Amino acid sequence: MAATADPKRGVTHVEDDIDLLHWEDFEPGQTCELGSHEFTLDEMLEFAERYDPQVFHVDEEGARGHPFGGIIASGCLTFAVGQRLLVDGLLGRAASQGSPGIDEMRFLAPVRPRDVLRGRLEVSETRESSRRPARGTITIVYTLINQREETVLSMRARVMLKRREPASRPVDTDV
Repeated sequence: MAATADPKRGVTHVEDDIDLLHWEDFEPGQTCELGSHEFTLDEMLEFAERYDPQVFHVDEEGARGHPFGGIIASGCLTFAVGQRLLVDGLLGRAASQGSPGIDEMRFLAPVRPRDVLRGRLEVSETRESSRRPARGTITIVYTLINQREETVLSMRARVMLKRREPASRPVDTDV
């Protein structure tokens, strides 16, 4: 893939999409492991103090008396880390056209300091676009799993991707 990196921002800029993954490269049942991230107390506190300052995210002493029994990561931080794993592990090398949104997201277990989460994606559906023949949509089920093999986040979303070859005829789905 022809790409350049911006080390200040950790961003890869794709110069052309010849070697990128396209809609045709995905099929239902396909899975992808997306890397991992270790959560630190400092990272969790910094994020929560700025964006989600609930006691169980920002106050170690106060969090001990909470039902979680200690500091836990904000769900927003957990999602953001998962999104980064998704971009680094897949979307950064795909002809992504964005997403119309998340259909479902669940926080299933708390994330604690020193937890290591790994991302896993499964393609559950692929659909051609009825309005834009040059793209299709995949539906993904994305999970973050900790070192104890507990799923901490589960998400179902759609991703729009360029097609290598536009559809030759309209289809009956609407994306």
